[in-house]
Amino acid sequence: MEEIYEYPLKQHIGQQAVPSVVEGDKILRGQLLAFQREDSLGANIYASVTGVVEKVTDESIFVKADEKQSKEYVPLKGSKPLELIKEAGIVGLGGAGFPTYAKFSKPFETGGYVIINAAECEPILSHNIARIEQKPEQLLRGLEIAMEVVNAEHGVVAIKKTHTKAIKALQEVSKNPKIRLQLLENIYPMGEERAIIRETLGKLLSVTDLPLAADAIVINAESACRIAEAVDEKKPLIDKDMTVGGKIKGNAADKLIQVFLDVPLGTKVATLFEKAGGLADTYGELIMGGPFTGKRTTADAPVVKTTGGLIAAECFPKGPEKIGLLVCACGANKERMQQLAESLGSEVVGIECCKQAKEVKGNLKCENPGKCPGQVQKVMALKKAGAQAVLIGNCTDCSNTVMSCAPQLGLPVYHSTDSALRAVNYKLIRKFKKR
Repeated sequence: MEEIYEYPLKQHIGQQAVPSVVEGDKILRGQLLAFQREDSLGANIYASVTGVVEKVTDESIFVKADEKQSKEYVPLKGSKPLELIKEAGIVGLGGAGFPTYAKFSKPFETGGYVIINAAECEPILSHNIARIEQKPEQLLRGLEIAMEVVNAEHGVVAIKKTHTKAIKALQEVSKNPKIRLQLLENIYPMGEERAIIRETLGKLLSVTDLPLAADAIVINAESACRIAEAVDEKKPLIDKDMTVGGKIKGNAADKLIQVFLDVPLGTKVATLFEKAGGLADTYGELIMGGPFTGKRTTADAPVVKTTGGLIAAECFPKGPEKIGLLVCACGANKERMQQLAESLGSEVVGIECCKQAKEVKGNLKCENPGKCPGQVQKVMALKKAGAQAVLIGNCTDCSNTVMSCAPQLGLPVYHSTDSALRAVNYKLIRKFKKR
């Protein structure tokens, strides 16, 4: 059966890409589908399969894949590392999708750090660590290329100390004295950019600072691996590593969380769940991303450059009649929390933000990610507003502080990650001890 692959023209921060194909065109895997606008921030988009362009809209390109596919691809044309990174369409693959070439556009004059974010911060997500375990040399090669491009003297791989197999794999192949490992605590959001810089370099940046304020550039682990592919193999960004988990048919323990490396971009969500064994007959919602910051999606949605996880969450329980929301800068935003409250069947009677959350360009940023000063006043305000329970999206430390006061006030606590974590039999986020 022929499958349709969808390539949204905006899978990154910046301008939407411009289609370079029309309906009916025969295309090859690795062929350019849409190009970055000249003199603007953006990224090229390539075909991940061989097939025929079925439709081009204002928002997406649809390709009907040939029945037989090959792993071969049309190689990139550039020769210099930065040229190839830009041509390949590489963006941040673990977050907002900021074009990597733009991060690398201003080399350090002296010193400088390139830090690989290998924290695999969100629970359930496992694909970054799986790739490191299998190809540690590829990650280090990508780091070395990045260091060379930006003239950085130091390289760091920041990884949670619980990922012992990946750490051992890196230690066994690491031979560059300019590169070191930074072992992180197993708490959320240890993978947040400023948290990594704080733990790695001992500098706490303000909510408006970029990593360059600490003479650092932070890139996602998979992004580093794709840099190595672009430079050494002239491979465009056409594949994505994925974690698929949750309510899978049969509910077998070994099927609850699965990793698929090199999934062709544009693959439908439904296709990946079928590959994992098929969706269970009942589930609460489909999440694209991780339990904390993921968004509700549909079975027809495509895998894009910034997709990391797909989770079929547990069915929602019946919530209280009236609920209060405590929004954390490190987790689900207000709109997502309201969506979850509606799924619980609860009326939202109050909304409070974590006391460290500051608004920056329309988004919340935490003043000191993962280190909470206490949420008693916020919880009391929600109770005063008439809440019979609180729904939180807080980080590990904030959740601890909520649990130190909400139960004493007679307020049950729900967490935005509950249904996702229940679907894989994980412990719910309530009160944690650092490990």
